[in-house]
Amino acid sequence: MEKKDLINLLALAGLWGASFLFMRIAAPEFGPVAMVQLRITIAALCLTPIMLIKYRRQLRWAHVPHYIFLGVSNSALPFVLLGFATLHVSAGFTSILNAAVPLWSAIIAALWLGDWLNRWQTVGLLIGFFGVSILIVSKGEFSLTGPTLAIMAALTATLSYGVSANYTKRFMTGVQPMVLAAASQIAAALALAPFTWSSMPQGDISTAAWTSVIVMGVFSTALAYIIFYGLLSRIGPTKTVTVTYLIPVFAMFWGYVVLDEPVTIYMLSGCLVVFAGTALTNSLIKPKLAAAQ
Repeated sequence: MEKKDLINLLALAGLWGASFLFMRIAAPEFGPVAMVQLRITIAALCLTPIMLIKYRRQLRWAHVPHYIFLGVSNSALPFVLLGFATLHVSAGFTSILNAAVPLWSAIIAALWLGDWLNRWQTVGLLIGFFGVSILIVSKGEFSLTGPTLAIMAALTATLSYGVSANYTKRFMTGVQPMVLAAASQIAAALALAPFTWSSMPQGDISTAAWTSVIVMGVFSTALAYIIFYGLLSRIGPTKTVTVTYLIPVFAMFWGYVVLDEPVTIYMLSGCLVVFAGTALTNSLIKPKLAAAQ
């Protein structure tokens, strides 16, 4: 990985790590759906003029179904699910669950693109899911309410991210990152619009919540997706989704500093196990194999 890509990966981790803090602040007042609608609409308003001025000739009507799919699978759906999760668990905790993205990405790449896992990658996959189970146990008895439902929502969001990363590799390789970022946010905003009207908040919204949504839209979405799709085009989905290893570091730090959220031993343990599993699954750790039989 070149130095430029590494810097972009760190910047992306910082932007998306901060988004968990902003969701934690904004979701209780706006609700997950309205918050996400505002977030992606702001992002679309930021990106669309740039796309139309510089890259309009690269727009293709044949790509519209792909833009819609990516808008839903990589923005609208996972954003709402993660926003719901932050209503019940901390920003740092949610971000650790988000580190399961490379696990799903590896599974989908194997089943869909034929990029099969070797023995150690399979072990890493199992270790990663064990790490997630530690986090589930840390929230108490399993049930379909509260923290457990939040965990399930966050994991469904990571599955959606895994699908979209491989979908981009399969169908959108070579498309200009700005076009992908802008078109997918427009599609996401339109797809979510029918569900937003009944979800709009009725009470007054604090300045902190409004500020969080605006910053998320401009920086953690518009700018972040330009970086994200650029990395996808240069280094591929497997390496790009490893950004989720770094996101919890930023999210836990900001959650602790700004919101005074605790960082528990369960969180640290689950984080380390998930990281170890995803590192094995994506061959960032390559144990020496036994001599051939």
